Amino acid sequence: MLRLTDIQLPLDHAEGDLKQAILKRLNIESADLISFEVFKRSYDARKKTAIVLIYTVDVTTSDDEALLHKIKDIQGQAKVTRTPDTSYKFVTHASRKPFKRPVVIGFGPCGLFAALILAQMGYKPIVLERGKAVRERTKDTWGLWRKRELQPESNVQFGEGGAGTFSDGKLYSQIKDPKHYGRKVLTEFVKSGAPEEIMYVSKPHIGTFRLVKMIEEMRSNIIELGGEIRFQQKVTDFDIQDGQIVGLTINDHEKLEADHVVVAVGHSARDTFQLIYDKGIYVEAKPFSVGFRIEHPQSIIDKARFGPNAGNKILGAADYKLVHHAKNNRSVYSFCMCPGGTVVAATSEAGRVVTNGMSQYSRNERNANSAIVVGISPEIDYPGHPLAGIDFQRQLESKAFEVGGRNYNAPGQLIGDFLANRPSSELGEVIPSYKPGISLCNLADVLPTFAIEAIREAIPEFDKQIKGFALKDAVLTGVETRTSSPIRIKRKDDDLQSINTQGFYPAGEGAGYAGGILSAAIDGIKVAEAVALSINRKHG
Repeated sequence: MLRLTDIQLPLDHAEGDLKQAILKRLNIESADLISFEVFKRSYDARKKTAIVLIYTVDVTTSDDEALLHKIKDIQGQAKVTRTPDTSYKFVTHASRKPFKRPVVIGFGPCGLFAALILAQMGYKPIVLERGKAVRERTKDTWGLWRKRELQPESNVQFGEGGAGTFSDGKLYSQIKDPKHYGRKVLTEFVKSGAPEEIMYVSKPHIGTFRLVKMIEEMRSNIIELGGEIRFQQKVTDFDIQDGQIVGLTINDHEKLEADHVVVAVGHSARDTFQLIYDKGIYVEAKPFSVGFRIEHPQSIIDKARFGPNAGNKILGAADYKLVHHAKNNRSVYSFCMCPGGTVVAATSEAGRVVTNGMSQYSRNERNANSAIVVGISPEIDYPGHPLAGIDFQRQLESKAFEVGGRNYNAPGQLIGDFLANRPSSELGEVIPSYKPGISLCNLADVLPTFAIEAIREAIPEFDKQIKGFALKDAVLTGVETRTSSPIRIKRKDDDLQSINTQGFYPAGEGAGYAGGILSAAIDGIKVAEAVALSINRKHG
């Protein structure tokens, strides 16, 4: 099979044009083309009146090797290669000798794939999830959004599926993936009910409603393979002897022996981070970002990005990615952009307000939203203690709760007022989507001065790239603090175990090794492989 890259066709090209482009690229007759399939489809929208679709296709011809040999020396044909093998290969399988079952703590994207791969290799993992099953968890989450009732162990952050369940379901990442783990992730998602298009579109997404059904299907698969999923099982202690984990405590009383433990708890498991630190497992502070959610009418973003092609079905709702380096040496950037979505309440602690963004598969809500955040670092902003970033987050979230009215309303402000440094008193044309609701104020009272200054400087600059970004009636809602984990549980490069605790495998976003659904899932696969190899070395 041959792979052809960079086949460019007009946005409105006819159905047969792709086949003709393949024939032209290979200089063959139609009879010599046995089959082809699209591996990837992206677009180039730099010229809004002439948007181009860009294809990578895998082709089978009557004689692939002869054709490849014929064209390899022709100038310009470097865009034809052998199709790489992207199928997943298990590194090992469980032996018949007895071993202690591996334990996976957390059942978000990382824990889900760590458990799935271990189960597929025959290791029958035990999964401990502090929250509830995904449907019960969804009801609890709606309880905060509709009734202002927070369940600290069952919310946007905690429960089956992790924080990614209540998000845009974005399935793309910029991490290097030489072993094609991402392909394994997408394949498993499709097997569990995701639309097949996620295998080839450049920026695949799923949306919350579809994710719920998929997660349930994957859970069933793990159980069928001998795995065990335990909900409302919070790990409250680790038993570590001579630098080796030998067991853990669940809900303060149940003991469980374990010598291979994957810790995939997500970026908001602050009490677990404290426990890990208290047990002497090496933890260090890491940078993250803080800011607000910004909402515009989706139509403004579509027009700015796609011009007369706004609304095209193939293009869908437009997104954006923006960066500005401010005069005070802070970087401001858009993060987790959710086209046609909503801003959601994402706190996991009482008396605090946190925002996040979410979209359904259709992406057809009226507003676009994105985080606009400022990078912060332990060296400058929260020095001295590995867990100081958590305190920094909590201070901002508590302030947002106070300014919002102490009822889980989020503080909000119109862009025009924010840029003019005056409190907002009434909404304009943009109706904020955050539930339970927002309280208009001056957001300068919520974030540190350096962050406010940097964001005020960035928004007019972003308007130069996205016309209408500085719309005076666009709405900012705060605060966005859970952009990534404030810590890193450092691990060794070779076997992925903690640098000072054997059998302890930090993984995913919470450990500081991923950012988003796809990268977290990929990290889960890597750690599962490391665990399997270690078990086989230890037990034969």
